[in-house]
Amino acid sequence: MSIGDIFYIIAIVLFSWITFAIVRGNFQRKFDKDGNRKDLKSKEDNE
Repeated sequence: MSIGDIFYIIAIVLFSWITFAIVRGNFQRKFDKDGNRKDLKSKEDNE
């Protein structure tokens, strides 16, 4: 395996991990501590 192949594999792993972290963070921001969706909770409070 050449050094270019090693860098390519490292880049794939880093890209996958960063993508996972971004998606997980966006998903976690949609819910409060009790597990209720924040956007649906605000609609219920308005009614």
